[in-house]
Amino acid sequence: MMIKYFSFLLMLLAFIEVQDQVDYMTSFDENQIAFTDEGSGFPVLLVHGFINDGGMWERSLLKQQLLNQGYRVIVPDLRGNGKSDKPETEAAYQNDAEVQDLILLIKHLKIQELHAVGYSRGSIVLAKLLSQDNRIKKAVLGGMGVDFTDSQWDRRIMFMNAFNGKITEETKGAVDYASSIDANLWILHLLQKYQPVTSLSQLKKITAQVLVIAGDEDLDNGNPEELKNEIPKSALKIVPGNHNETYKTAPFSEAILQFLE
Repeated sequence: MMIKYFSFLLMLLAFIEVQDQVDYMTSFDENQIAFTDEGSGFPVLLVHGFINDGGMWERSLLKQQLLNQGYRVIVPDLRGNGKSDKPETEAAYQNDAEVQDLILLIKHLKIQELHAVGYSRGSIVLAKLLSQDNRIKKAVLGGMGVDFTDSQWDRRIMFMNAFNGKITEETKGAVDYASSIDANLWILHLLQKYQPVTSLSQLKKITAQVLVIAGDEDLDNGNPEELKNEIPKSALKIVPGNHNETYKTAPFSEAILQFLE
């Protein structure tokens, strides 16, 4: 009985080790980008949101359901987040550095074609990636409206200032949460300051099929229907939920799986 117990324990530990295994890629400026790579089917890249890392997808149903459906799932921690390097220089976030990281990660993994899913700020990064990389065949922009296409977007500037000490009533909750998890507020400031901007004219040149998906209580980042109208081969799906909860829900996952089929 004891032998069976230890055998089971070893199998469990091996399983956990595989699940938690993190790989690293050296990016263009020598910063290390952490990522996980699970499954063996058609690859799907998942891009996380703000004040977060790739672990956010563990709180969703989507990642496991993608694996269950036979997809290969790649989840990076964007620079400044999670297990990736956290440089504190402005230069490290300029010139769409996060987008460059993802382009190099796809190349590093020798992927010729893939799908991609972003949520919240992850959709902002993904939109810019779509404008530069035609290897992505289907893409999902979740929790996002059209407002990020404005280089002077007031919400971005408001949060950029908040993480540099100019806190307002609207931003206090985000700053308090970031502080509670020991996030680096200066890096969060830089991520907002140098956040990628994809113009309306760039959106119109995207060749991938795109699903814009948002919760029915989520207009935090502008109107998702207006975003859908700016992207040629796109569809819109509204599911129940607010900005912070929608990506965790079954309707969100089901809509994406149906779109990727």
